[in-house]
This record gives sequence, structure tokens and C-alpha cells, in this order.
Amino acid sequence: MTQLERLEYHCHTVYSKDSLTRPATLIETCRKKGLTRVVITDHNTIAGAQVAQKIDPEFVIVGEEIMTQHGELLAAFVKKEVPAGLEPKEAIARLREQAAFISVSHPFDQYRNGHWEEEDLLEIVPLVDAIEVFNARCIVPAHNQLAREFAEKHQLLGTCGSDAHAAFELGRATLVMEPFTDSLSFKAALATAQIQGKLSSPWVHLTSRFAVWYKKVFSVVQ
Repeated sequence: MTQLERLEYHCHTVYSKDSLTRPATLIETCRKKGLTRVVITDHNTIAGAQVAQKIDPEFVIVGEEIMTQHGELLAAFVKKEVPAGLEPKEAIARLREQAAFISVSHPFDQYRNGHWEEEDLLEIVPLVDAIEVFNARCIVPAHNQLAREFAEKHQLLGTCGSDAHAAFELGRATLVMEPFTDSLSFKAALATAQIQGKLSSPWVHLTSRFAVWYKKVFSVVQ
């Protein structure tokens, strides 16, 4: 019988401006929590994911959360970093060139800088693979429900993630799915994946604000 993967798709390390979690700590915590794979999606950089992948190549998948001019994308199997500030279609084109898997971060969470206006989201529906339908950091549950309904309406796959910026958040939202090796097999496995998730306390957002403050005040070595 094939062993299913338990995947954390959306999380951050100290290479994101609002996290203090070091790559080695992230890996250790994920393994202790029973995860079998992790996609590290730092803000606008793949540096932290690359460091983590060198530590544990089979466990870590390089991802990136990319701020476009209209909202954030959430990519996996990224080989070349995509910069922030591009038009969404340009960012997507750069990800497609490297055969990345493309989801959309917390699209309807209006408390996030990276949320999407529906008219902008509709422009990229034919170009992406999935929508993040459950984000454990959403303060308002209805925002996740709107994402799920949008994905179903437009026949898009759904991803989920803890969006962990602190180590204790890791594993709050996971995908239980068939094994995969690349973006194509990941997409195929996602079609039958089960989402297991619990919302985090709204207080977790304070860890991000603390990280930003801490990095301004102290020198943080990545």
C-alpha cells in the first residue's frame, strides 16, 4: 500500500522579512509534527528554501510567495526566483518557463496586502493551477469559504497551508495526498488530496510584526 504524503504547502523562514524561523528549525519542527514534505514559500525570494533543501533535499520543495502588482501568487517547484512587482501575467509566464506549480495566496482575505480584487483574479484564472482555499492565518473564516467557492466555480484545484511565520504554527493546515515527484505529478495528486486544517489564533499575526520590529532593531544573521 502506497504511503500518503502529508504536505505543508505554505510557510516562511527568516528569509522572509516577517519571520524569525531558521531553515533548520523549520525542517526539524515539520518532521516532529509528522509532515513528510514541505514547500517553503518565503516572500519574494527562494534563498531560504534553497538553504533548507541543501539540508534535506528529499523533504524540502523550493517555493516562493510572489507579490505582483495585483496580489500574491504561491508557487512550488521554483528553480529561478521571480521578483516582486511584476504584472501578474508576467510573473506567471516566468513561473511557467520553469515548470512551476502556481497557486494564489489567500485571495479574498482583505486584511492581507496580497489579497486580490475579483476582477483581477478572473484575469488569471486560465493561467494558474490552483487557489489557496484554506489558509490557517485567515482571521475571518468566510474569506477561506469565498476562496473555496471561487475555486469550485472556476474548476480550479485547491491548496492549503498554515502560512506559518513562527515554528509553532507549522502543520496547522496540510494536504494529505498521493506521492509526487514534480509539478505535474503534484497537480495530478492534488485532485484527490484531502485538506486537514485548523485556523490559527489571530494572535499569531503578532509574531510577524515582532519579527519585522526585531530585524529593524537587531542584526539578524540568516
